[in-house]
Amino acid sequence: MLDRIAKGLQAQFDKHRIVFWYDPAREFREAFEGVELDGVEKIELANTEFAVKHRILREAPKKRFLIYREGPRPADIDNWLLDVELAHGVFKTDQIAIWLTELGLPVSFEELVREHQEFFRSSRRMEKLKAAIRGDDTKPILRLRILGLCVGADGGFDTVVETLLAEHAEGKDDGLRLIGRVGLDGFLWDQMARIFGYRAPKPSISDFAITLFKSSYQSAVGGEPILTSDALVFFRRWKNNRNAEAAFAKLSADSAEVLGIAEDLPRRDFRTLIEMDYFEEVDRAIIRALVHEVSAQTVAQSNVLSWIRQRRQSHWYGAYRDLYEAVGFAAEFQQAMAQVTLGMTSLTEGVQRYAKSWFRIDQLYRKFIWHMQKSGQATLMRELYEQIENHYVNSYLLRLNDAWQAHVDAADRWSAPPIPAQRSFYREHAGEFRRRDQKICVIISDALRYEVAEELLGRIRSLDRYEAGIEPMLGSLPSYTQLGMASLLPNGDLKLADNDTATVLANGQSSQGLENRKKILATGRSGDRTTAVKAEDLMGMDKDQARALIRDHDVVYVYHNLIDAIGDKLVSEDRVFEAAEDTIEEIVRLVKKLNGANANNLIVTADHGFIYQHRPIEESDFSSAQVEGDTIFFRDRRFVLGQGLKGNHGLRRFTPEQVNLQGSVEMLIVKSINRLRRQGAGSRFVHGGATLQEIVVPVVKINKKRQSDTSAVEVEIIGSSKQMITSSQIAVRFYQVTTVTEKTQARQLRAGIYAQSGELISDSHELVFDIRSDNARERELPVRFLLSRQADAFNGQEVILKLEERHGETSHFREYRTARYMLRRSFSSDFDF
Repeated sequence: MLDRIAKGLQAQFDKHRIVFWYDPAREFREAFEGVELDGVEKIELANTEFAVKHRILREAPKKRFLIYREGPRPADIDNWLLDVELAHGVFKTDQIAIWLTELGLPVSFEELVREHQEFFRSSRRMEKLKAAIRGDDTKPILRLRILGLCVGADGGFDTVVETLLAEHAEGKDDGLRLIGRVGLDGFLWDQMARIFGYRAPKPSISDFAITLFKSSYQSAVGGEPILTSDALVFFRRWKNNRNAEAAFAKLSADSAEVLGIAEDLPRRDFRTLIEMDYFEEVDRAIIRALVHEVSAQTVAQSNVLSWIRQRRQSHWYGAYRDLYEAVGFAAEFQQAMAQVTLGMTSLTEGVQRYAKSWFRIDQLYRKFIWHMQKSGQATLMRELYEQIENHYVNSYLLRLNDAWQAHVDAADRWSAPPIPAQRSFYREHAGEFRRRDQKICVIISDALRYEVAEELLGRIRSLDRYEAGIEPMLGSLPSYTQLGMASLLPNGDLKLADNDTATVLANGQSSQGLENRKKILATGRSGDRTTAVKAEDLMGMDKDQARALIRDHDVVYVYHNLIDAIGDKLVSEDRVFEAAEDTIEEIVRLVKKLNGANANNLIVTADHGFIYQHRPIEESDFSSAQVEGDTIFFRDRRFVLGQGLKGNHGLRRFTPEQVNLQGSVEMLIVKSINRLRRQGAGSRFVHGGATLQEIVVPVVKINKKRQSDTSAVEVEIIGSSKQMITSSQIAVRFYQVTTVTEKTQARQLRAGIYAQSGELISDSHELVFDIRSDNARERELPVRFLLSRQADAFNGQEVILKLEERHGETSHFREYRTARYMLRRSFSSDFDF
């Protein structure tokens, strides 16, 4: 007790030279006599007021005095030291007074402390309040600080409510019960009513949460909100707070059930819901509507992509990303199909048109199927899937390759000048670097179809300082692995073995297996140091081993096999598009690994492509043609090898001379996209034939520059010069100046309206500018800002709309762009704080 009294007295002497101590119950004489304070003279009043006054004011005007009076304080009219007391301090020894003294609060706060004295009984809470308190705190502000400490919230009233909501979501009420114990529950609900407009006969956090969701939902769908606009600003900030994700999701689900959101949404036009993400059910409703509309082709592709882009800001987007992506690719597929013409006049034109634009339809189909598979929502997507699948197979894949087959049938030789043949790869591409005495690394990915390689091209080009280009080769026939791999090696003489192995011989040497390919590679250019490795072995090397590999060799072939390994098996062929996605990622890692080992020139290519239909193959997809010949060496889904073979309506016969091979082995190629029956083999993923998807082989050339060559798109604020804000909300349009490309990349910004002091006075928006459209109007992004109650304090002043950009992966932001507005709202607020 003596120690606390000493601390309380010391706090008084920190402010005053003279301190009076009245002891009305005559219980602190022992404490008075026992307390010792440095530099303080103790005086007891015993009818000696005039002498004391002379002592403290005349004799020692700078000395500090503790003046003690045993008994009650005299009435003012009888108090001869009243003037001195009023000019200095009074120390009280009841518990309330001690708390006031400890906190450095004036007597005017006595009733507040008495009302909430349960709070002050905890020394831990007292220490925290002491650290938080400010000299100019008003009573409402002090109550707010106490409220925050009760729930462990650091900030204003909004953070108190967020904490209470989080506690409620976890099924707890510790903070709320403490608020009740310390007598602040009335204050809490008064502020809820004053700030958010929440009033209820029996207020509770549970009821407030439901009311908050209901009010925000009604406001979003055009109804009258129940709560104030400040409640909506709070709601949006809370929703967008990453730390509150779990609480928001839980209370959203609970409120959706109570409010019957799932029953209400079907009567809403999904277009009115695009900007709202208050309930997970909203995303489901929008996706269901988009699937139906895109299936029926009743909405424009640009609108679909715009809506999906807006939904990326949704709280629930991560859970439904694949469904949104699938719908977006479906819309792009339909647009591409509506614009495509599939005619050609020659093999050359067919390859050129495929490499320029037709490949994109295969790519869009693949991306749609892949995201649909990832979503796991086959039932939901069935209507759209059936439409896309039928359109792809019957209107594109079959029609295109039937048209192409006419030129294949008419060709005397398998060539399409000036498109280089795959057999010339080593001479034309790898040799190009060796003739300049430059090292070259070649990554050969089995079944890397042209459209997959084109997506890889975009990924490579998006990397800083990487440049890349793509061109087609005419793949060898039949388009199967052994011949494709042999065609990429040095090959003066290339022939098929006249047995049932389908082995390919290069200059008499078998090309099957890594060691044989190493031997053939060594025959390329006299003096070249060559080798070949498997991709997994390269990735397993440490930095020194990888650098030694490049240092000690002029030509390095890296063999990668994922698409073919997955697709060529009956049990896994339906995962081939997943393998394509993984292949892109793995090749990017291979490119970085090789570049880090000082390989500056790289080529990515393939042995062949493939055709794939997701749905099971129907009877009509199998060729009815009979395979006939003197000797049948090898038979696959898409080709036959033998001697004395006979072509017919379903099979095109080629001699080895016609396909630029040596030897005597002939071949039958199944026409268009049909398959031959083969026991136990997969039939959806096939290659070996002559379709464009199988024989247009990609060559991706990659090199790394010395200087950075990537940038982010610029963003402008449209029409922002000195506009007025006259209400509680303002609509602003942002403009993405250029389209997103591989080298001009997306930009993510945070937008909000701030007072000049730096205080946020509106809701805040995370905006992503990643639009690829060439149409300038489609690169505009409208955003509506709601002003908070704090904005009232800045009425009549200039405020600032700020666009801020995150610094790397940190929590820090830098200012990107600003616009100034004059705030002239026609009302004022009566908030105390």
